[in-house]
Amino acid sequence: MTAPPLTAVVTGAANGIGQALAEALHARGARLILADVDDDALAMTVTRLGATGVLADVSDPAAMSALAAQAPQARLICLNAGVVGQSLGAPWEVPPDDWDRVFAVNVGGVVNGLRAFVPALLASGEPAHVLITASLAGLAVFPGGGAYGPSKHAVTAIAQHAAMALAGTSVRVSMICPALVATGMSPEGADPALVAGDALKAVDDGVFAVVPAEWRTAVVTQAERIVSGHWPAPPSAAAHPAQD
Repeated sequence: MTAPPLTAVVTGAANGIGQALAEALHARGARLILADVDDDALAMTVTRLGATGVLADVSDPAAMSALAAQAPQARLICLNAGVVGQSLGAPWEVPPDDWDRVFAVNVGGVVNGLRAFVPALLASGEPAHVLITASLAGLAVFPGGGAYGPSKHAVTAIAQHAAMALAGTSVRVSMICPALVATGMSPEGADPALVAGDALKAVDDGVFAVVPAEWRTAVVTQAERIVSGHWPAPPSAAAHPAQD
């Protein structure tokens, strides 16, 4: 008997990494439930991929609960939606509403997604996976960036917390921590399709975190400086990163 196709949910699916994840999953034959706040862009992606579209603001717990109710068979939940924010200055230069919005989407979107989906995934008893889009900015601290980096540090902590809480269950958690990606947030960076491919490979292989090879030493070095009592310094990519 042929196994039924995987049902997957992707938030922030109308562009960038979310759209790339949807395209990669579509190529695998997955049944897709795609969510975004951009109605027009979402409609185009949904039509092209033959998916189900749900207009949803991930910062709204009720909206995420409604999304989960429309995807009871989903076994891969990609909590991907995120925003950069309008102000990229020092913490005291970022307006209060920017802090609120960035944290509401980037952090609240993950927490609301876990709250909406994980209890039902556990109740099903079936193997399931939650894929969280974090960022290199959630593992290393860069000058500037406004509320984005701090929000992604919270996301990486939540992902680790969730993974530990779900240890020994049928639900696994992975997070991807890409560096700059060419999305609506930035015209430069890595191809979202490559990031999506690495993310789904991590799900396939049961890997917890995906971190660009050229930045791994910088992440460790920055952490070592802090625990040693030294003043923080901006990280930099390795010219010749170690290979896996």
